[in-house]
Amino acid sequence: MVTLALCQMRCEVGNIAGNARRMAAFACAARDEHKAHLIAFPELALTGYPPEDLLLRGDFVARARSAALELAALCPEIDMLVGLPWAEDGRLYNAVAWVHDGVIAGLYRKQVLPNYGVFDERRYFATGNKPLVGTVNGTAIGVTICEDLWEPGPIGDTAAAGARIVVNVNASPYHRDKDRLRLQVAAGRAIEGGVALAYVNMVGGQDELVFDGMSFVVDGAGNTQARAAGFVEELLIAHFDAAGRPQGGVCAPWPSGEEALYEALKLGLSDYVRRNGFETVVLGLSGGIDSALTLALCHDALPHVALRPVMMPSRYTHAMSVEDARAQAKAHGLALSVVPIDTLYDEFAATLESLWQGPGRSLAAENLQARIRGTLLMTIANAHRGLVVVTSNKSELAVGYTTLYGDMAGGYAPLKDVFKTDVYALARYRNRQGAVIPLRVIERAPSAELRLDQKDSDSLPAYDVLDAVLRRYVEQDWGADELIGAGFDKQLVDRVLRLVRGAEHKRKQAPLGTRVTARAFGRDWRYPVTVSYEPSST
Repeated sequence: MVTLALCQMRCEVGNIAGNARRMAAFACAARDEHKAHLIAFPELALTGYPPEDLLLRGDFVARARSAALELAALCPEIDMLVGLPWAEDGRLYNAVAWVHDGVIAGLYRKQVLPNYGVFDERRYFATGNKPLVGTVNGTAIGVTICEDLWEPGPIGDTAAAGARIVVNVNASPYHRDKDRLRLQVAAGRAIEGGVALAYVNMVGGQDELVFDGMSFVVDGAGNTQARAAGFVEELLIAHFDAAGRPQGGVCAPWPSGEEALYEALKLGLSDYVRRNGFETVVLGLSGGIDSALTLALCHDALPHVALRPVMMPSRYTHAMSVEDARAQAKAHGLALSVVPIDTLYDEFAATLESLWQGPGRSLAAENLQARIRGTLLMTIANAHRGLVVVTSNKSELAVGYTTLYGDMAGGYAPLKDVFKTDVYALARYRNRQGAVIPLRVIERAPSAELRLDQKDSDSLPAYDVLDAVLRRYVEQDWGADELIGAGFDKQLVDRVLRLVRGAEHKRKQAPLGTRVTARAFGRDWRYPVTVSYEPSST
């Protein structure tokens, strides 16, 4: 019999000493409270993931090695699988150190280096080519790292080397339905290798990435035997017989749909604010759906942060918007600051006089209102050493329906990777947990309220149609001809794709935001701003 502890933990990028201290505490708890023989930590747990160009610094890599040696000496009575960068013979590896009896007894080097989407590992790491199998309490256990699971070679080679259990350590970022995909792939690899597979994942937010945990154990027939919860730290304890067969365990329910999406957004926002030391968060509350959902996220994710919603009405703001903003703030137990902007706008207009008498004056007048609001929010945040949270969504950012240095001004955008149709779905989900968003905010036609009786539909297609095109173009790389072949109107497709192309300069200047889809406007969207290419139909 062998007992495994899968340590689904938060690992902070760069906090090597802090990560090591927490790993030691988890190891002692696994050993003393659960009688575990082996504890497995996530990929690059000592440094956090992804450390990016910190990996190019020799002192950073050396510090991780020293911390691994110190950690090994702290907990000699339990084997540990410790993820860290490992320099050797002029090369750097994404590695796992196998700690036994207080020393590093073996080293596994990651064999499959992902270089797509948000991953850029070939920039830093060399490729390993050998399995690593050790014996724990009489049972042969192998180790692989993250992407090694997604190709057939490493798991099969580890099984061929005698492993009865393969531990796969991960820093696998969340996107919608990623948990089901991982489980499906892991089950297939377990069946191919005829081995049990223990999958441990990181949890927590790191800039735009969020890690969901959802660690698990599958047996050699691909059946799930144990599961950790999603979006929280946890020690998942799994017992195996001498032949490596799982003996059952706790199977925590996994969130799905809007619940999982909301939890991911909360965690990404919470860790960004906490890890960067902000004690105050400021946001513009317009009375509309996006800011209403953003306020709810901030309230739920940041209970220990001073939250300051600010309403900045103009002559075009409907009375119901002010009423709804007050109702939202009250529902969260917050005071709403109301700062009218008409006087400021008139002073700007008088100052500019003839300077803005051009063909784009009407648009400039709308954008000036947004920029006044952005300036006010940034000034309030500066005064309180806080962070401005941006309320824009993915649909707006995709087509440029947002103002540079206006409603884009701020440090973090929780809804940056959330399409408008999903904003509505999340608002309804949040209200089912406790009504905080007035029903008419959800039901009324969306408007930026920058001119008289303005509606989003004056400038954009209906959001359900727009989002259907954007999902296929942005996340699945469909071309214009494919979209038209699927039944979308040619003029609509050409128009939307031109808008996407024309907004690239805005996206390059957008704040960070939590990635929750398979392709967000961030690390995995790398289009040039200056390019002679029109993404239209033939």
